[in-house]
Amino acid sequence: MGTKVEQQAFTIIENGTIVTPGGFTAGGLHCGLKKTSRNDIGAIRCDIPATAAAVYTTNVFQAAPLKVTRESLSNGRLQAVIVNSGNANACTGQQGEEDAYAMRAAAARELGVAEEDVAVASTGVIGELLKMDAVHSGIAALPEQLGKETNEAEQFSQAILTTDLVKKEACVSVVVGGKTVTIAGAAKGSGMIHPNMATMLAFMTSDAVIGAEALQRLLRQATNHTFNMITVDGDTSTNDMLVAMSSGYAGNEELTMDHPDWDAFAAGFTYVCQVLAKAIARDGEGATKLVEVEVTGAVSDESAQAIAKTVIGSSLVKSAMFGADANWGRIIAAVGRAGQPVNPDTVDIRLGDISVLAQSRPVVFDEEAALAYLQTDTVRIVVDLHHGEGSAVAWGCDLTYDYVRINAAYRT
Repeated sequence: MGTKVEQQAFTIIENGTIVTPGGFTAGGLHCGLKKTSRNDIGAIRCDIPATAAAVYTTNVFQAAPLKVTRESLSNGRLQAVIVNSGNANACTGQQGEEDAYAMRAAAARELGVAEEDVAVASTGVIGELLKMDAVHSGIAALPEQLGKETNEAEQFSQAILTTDLVKKEACVSVVVGGKTVTIAGAAKGSGMIHPNMATMLAFMTSDAVIGAEALQRLLRQATNHTFNMITVDGDTSTNDMLVAMSSGYAGNEELTMDHPDWDAFAAGFTYVCQVLAKAIARDGEGATKLVEVEVTGAVSDESAQAIAKTVIGSSLVKSAMFGADANWGRIIAAVGRAGQPVNPDTVDIRLGDISVLAQSRPVVFDEEAALAYLQTDTVRIVVDLHHGEGSAVAWGCDLTYDYVRINAAYRT
């Protein structure tokens, strides 16, 4: 199953940040794009042009920064990322494109890197032009804010948030050919989450020596089993972007899929993606709990993924989770409408360790115990189809009154 990672292959760095890998600095500040005083512009910079890869939203309406970043990444390298929150610069026409290119040019000038080595990312309200005077003043002030300390990384992580309540970070180390390689990530995302590539905005750094093609392949594989397996509200953003950069500072022999330590590196990389993805699901707008759906016994992993994502995305299932209602009927209904092969006579469902359905027949269970379990902050739903060897895990959250409140007043 793609979502499983071998933790013994890597070491978790508890206080690691986006700047823990060798060669990277980061920072952020408030320039006036947000109505509050929260940071709204930030940057990551590598000391040298880094190997880079990215995945983007599949939404037909793609924000201007994605066009600019695709162009910058055409040579498989980046040296810096400039990102703003509070304004998505999406559906803003020719002026939006010009503004995104202006952001790239200003960041290149102020950070001392080549313009074609700068990625641009934006998140926030759709359909409004950027306040470019604020953007330019923010970019001009950024170089003095960049550093390798925890505080600078914290300022960057805060700069990319919108309705998020918490920052999302993860960091691990892996031994590759006797050299210690570090992998880190930072992400934002809370609403408009149903990615078909990555999620909202996410950034990964590493100091591994690795080629652009190998990094791109690994990024897609990891994304398919982590970021692509979360949902909050079923909406895919116009701005979703996941960018990975690797400096090569670890000095290891170049990583390829044939390298004896490739699996260990891939496990650590996937783990970072998984931690960030689950953190986004847990921080869903208005959410009170993380919900995990594991599907086993499907005809294929792809089929299991589709079923798990359907269950986790069901508004009725999400509502039941909020109400701590052990309504397994909503779960099996979602399984049945996922458009995947299912034997209607062989399905088992568990809520944690509590069996509520066996061979598609109701099981007498302790309602009080189920209520107590569903009132915890992490709920696990297990669906065994007994129809094949495929399996997958998806993550989401409950649907609450606060989700409606937050999104009813998003622009105001």
